Amino acid sequence: MFKFLRKLFGSAQDRIVRRYAKTTEQIVKLEEAFSTLSDDELRHKTTLFKERISQGESLESILPEAYAVIKNTCRRLIGTDVHISGYNQKWDMIPYDVQLIGAIALNSGAIAEMQTGEGKTLTAVLPLYLNALTGKPVHLVTTNDYLVSRDCAWVGSILRWHGLTTAALTNGTPLEKRKELYQADVVYGTASEFGFDYLRDNSMATNKEEQVQRGYYFAIIDEVDSILVDEARTPLIISGPSPVSRQMYEELKTPANDLVRMQRDLCGKLASEAKKTLEKADALPPKEAEPLKKEALYKLWLVSKGLPRNKVLMHAKEEPEMRQALDTLDLYYYNDQNKEERANALSSLFITVNEKGHEYELTDKGLDAWASYFGAGHQDDFVMLDLSEEYLKIDGNSALRDEEKVEKKLAVQEEDLKRKERVHNLQKLLHAHLLMEKDVDYIVQDGKIVIIDENTGRPQPGRRFADGLHQAIEAKESVPIQRETQTYATITLQNFFRMYDKLAGMTGTASTEAGEFKQIYKLDVVEIPSHKPCQRKDLNDEIYITEREKYNALLKRVKEEHAKGRPILLGTESVEISEKLSRIFKMSGLPHTVLNAKQHDKEAEVIAYAGKRGAITISTNMAGRGTDIKLESGVAEIGGLFVVGTTRHQSRRIDRQLRGRCARQGDPGSSLFYVSFEDSLIRLFASPKLNALIQRFRPPEGEAISAPILNRSIETAQKRVEQRNYMIRKHTLEYDDVMNKQRQEIYSFRNDILWSNEVEQLSGDLLESVVASGVKRFLTGRSKEWDIHGYQQWLSETFPITFPKETLERLNAEEIERETNTLVKAAFLEKIKAETAKIAPEILERVNPVLEAVRNIMIRKTDKIWQEHLLSMDHLRTDVSLRSVGQRDPLTEFKHEAFHLFMELSDHLRQGIAHDLFRFEIVQRPPPLLTELLGRMQMEKERSLLTEMEGERSIKEPLMDQTIQPPPPVLSIVEKKSRRNDLCPCGSGKKYKKCCEEEKKESIR
Repeated sequence: MFKFLRKLFGSAQDRIVRRYAKTTEQIVKLEEAFSTLSDDELRHKTTLFKERISQGESLESILPEAYAVIKNTCRRLIGTDVHISGYNQKWDMIPYDVQLIGAIALNSGAIAEMQTGEGKTLTAVLPLYLNALTGKPVHLVTTNDYLVSRDCAWVGSILRWHGLTTAALTNGTPLEKRKELYQADVVYGTASEFGFDYLRDNSMATNKEEQVQRGYYFAIIDEVDSILVDEARTPLIISGPSPVSRQMYEELKTPANDLVRMQRDLCGKLASEAKKTLEKADALPPKEAEPLKKEALYKLWLVSKGLPRNKVLMHAKEEPEMRQALDTLDLYYYNDQNKEERANALSSLFITVNEKGHEYELTDKGLDAWASYFGAGHQDDFVMLDLSEEYLKIDGNSALRDEEKVEKKLAVQEEDLKRKERVHNLQKLLHAHLLMEKDVDYIVQDGKIVIIDENTGRPQPGRRFADGLHQAIEAKESVPIQRETQTYATITLQNFFRMYDKLAGMTGTASTEAGEFKQIYKLDVVEIPSHKPCQRKDLNDEIYITEREKYNALLKRVKEEHAKGRPILLGTESVEISEKLSRIFKMSGLPHTVLNAKQHDKEAEVIAYAGKRGAITISTNMAGRGTDIKLESGVAEIGGLFVVGTTRHQSRRIDRQLRGRCARQGDPGSSLFYVSFEDSLIRLFASPKLNALIQRFRPPEGEAISAPILNRSIETAQKRVEQRNYMIRKHTLEYDDVMNKQRQEIYSFRNDILWSNEVEQLSGDLLESVVASGVKRFLTGRSKEWDIHGYQQWLSETFPITFPKETLERLNAEEIERETNTLVKAAFLEKIKAETAKIAPEILERVNPVLEAVRNIMIRKTDKIWQEHLLSMDHLRTDVSLRSVGQRDPLTEFKHEAFHLFMELSDHLRQGIAHDLFRFEIVQRPPPLLTELLGRMQMEKERSLLTEMEGERSIKEPLMDQTIQPPPPVLSIVEKKSRRNDLCPCGSGKKYKKCCEEEKKESIR
């Protein structure tokens, strides 16, 4: 019934496309009418559109005319030269009807799913033009700097023809030029650059002139699935050197290496023994061989838990019977009834590795090995100190003086911090050795560790793994270890892009993540039909038992297709595999080109060559995403581009992207994936039932298996990984949502300070809030319950005022707050007046440096306390993860604790600013040039005197050949250091706090 209704009325997608198609017909008719206009008349349409929008007309009503104008502009530019990346290219594009449909979807705030080669780059120009007419910020977000520069130069020429300005924001754009760049009508840039500029504007800019962005109105995200899904698991972080660093990577890297080596040696020995035992068992009758096989199986199972990639183990798993037996033994040990037996078995290892969960754990044997490596005193390296118990012991020791007790407590604190840092550093070093692979997760380039994006295969220079992992990898690879960093500002891409008033996206692969786009970003996915029917042939996967068989079959097929002259693109999942495949092809005499993170600078050149007759290109996932592989003349007749996948990736979208490299715009092409049971996806995530199936239907050596059930099993494994990754992204977002509310509060307060023209009034309001919190803290309830002494002490520590006790006793809380506010504001105005008097009148005519100093103090204090808060939140997130052991939800705990931390931050911030507003002064310092001249004059004077004393005659060059008027003195802010515990300079012998300072406060009062 439902199928019949869908066939009759169409799906929701069909109805949307039909609705947009009606608007497209209107655009086509208008474009034909505009063909009679002159160039100047067509350009003038832009001015008319802007006027209509300013008068209140909606973008939707202007859309058909605006899109028709852009289509007609493209028609007029046919055959003209466009300068792109150092060469000229002839303009040859006019939007098809399906591109107009995609452009309408983008303007409506949806994701347009368009197949590879359908012209997404040109499609985006139409909504960019329409929305730029408003004069509000319009951004095109793409995946890498090359596409930023190319798209801005190429399709940006359409916008510039109409007098709109465009700009390209790349990693190499200087900070001082970014403000001017953001003034452009349309800005092309990468997600990270937009995000980092937002963080810099709101956490590092010390005045409004340093802020570069001008708002967040409309953004189109190219390859939206890559940016909002794949990259969304990693938040953007601006960090700097930590003021206190206890990292021990240099000290611990050798013992960590040795511990890992001991584990490898142990597993290697177990694997070798298992191999010999199996060989011996093969020569015996079945009954006698059975116990030997069980012994070998047990040892191989231990190896799988200690070193999952061991070569002997991998070779043993080539036999379906052995694979099935290992799975059965694994299920046995994970049964609740056999947990103790499992623990006893694993205790023989130093470390257990969970490759699927990407985690590991030190066993008791590993801890003992660590302690024995360092010797006595290191048995408790992994035992957390109970500080309260240690403090009680110190306090209970009557033999210690008070000063000695304080020193002992500080020593215990320091020991606790060292233990925690030692454990943390060792954990990261072991993580680097056991779970992070060179040429898979990172590469070593120019003495630095460069991260490889796991989804695109592109290098990520400038990015670092968080929480000390990057330093651990640096130690592992023996490159210079960078200093420990501290977070200054952070935001997730999800929360950054949700700030835009209108968001849209385009990609060739969004439907598999449509639910996530709708749930998190409120974005619908609209599937846009292709301009020409797709002629790609997607061949059934060829599945082999072993990796060796897979590569042999792949090599054979490549030779066959290469002999026909077809261009071939081979997609690999890592740099390591691409280089391994390259070596195989070299040995076979196959000419080829490699494109991976080590050759990323040649990406455009390699992709341009990939469609030529007989070309073989081996590439990671970066295979020119965002660029099309165009076929050389005559290639279509022999079948077009042949795409070969060397494995199934963990995401179905990446497989679809690879397939989409061929058969663009109706061209022929075909794709084929080669899979083996040793591939990580099958090995870690496929159903155990698959092994049982293979055991029954083991094909002959070198023969492929092809069955629908296997394809479904692979797809199920991919769905499991996708679900796991979705939960990681959701988890990251849930925690960042808590931070986001706090971030918005702090950034809003910070921007109020930067942009306020009434800094004095803003400071006064803040001082009032501090006084109110002080009164609430000390003078709550009945007057008998008041802490009058505490209030007096708090006042004297925060402001340069005081209240006599008798005055406080005769007033109520409201009167005390009112009187205190009057005195505080009077003292603050007096402070401003006194500092202003130090400044020359000609400077005051331009700006009041004192008020700017007040603004600067408030900004600096806000940044300092916010950074400390971020560190506390990092620690909190780590701590609450352990509360699940006590059957408490970590996220709920995080929300409660974060709320209390933020309330403390708010009080601490206001209090700190109020305190600092009375502890600064303006001093006049000679400018650097004058200082240098005075220094040289003093040196000349001393040298001249020395020459006279030695009786030598010398001719010296004159110091200055003309009179130089020194520039006016530089004004700088100097914070006064507290003198409360120093002896008073009046000679009374009392401390400053108890003597003249109190008299000074009394006089102010």
